[in-house]
Amino acid sequence: MNETLQKRVRSAAVAGWWTVLIVAIWMTVAWLALLVILNSKPGWIMWLWGFPDADSLHWRQMRIIVLQFFAVFKLMLFVFVVVVIWLTLWSRRLKREG
Repeated sequence: MNETLQKRVRSAAVAGWWTVLIVAIWMTVAWLALLVILNSKPGWIMWLWGFPDADSLHWRQMRIIVLQFFAVFKLMLFVFVVVVIWLTLWSRRLKREG
């Protein structure tokens, strides 16, 4: 039973680290893309966000929304990293005991 649990926990930890890597890459690419888009200020982005007239949403507000989104996403990623570290340590502990 202990060996099966150790294998499952280790598999979850490995999958978690791959997920962290993929999410970190996605966040980096998305952040760079949004920086380029927000600095070029295309008109279609306002329409895409549901604000066809530029008076209802300004570029400064849009930057704040994007910054808040990425801040919350990074906090969620941090929590996930802590969980994956815990899984990794637990897996090593189970291996040592078994």
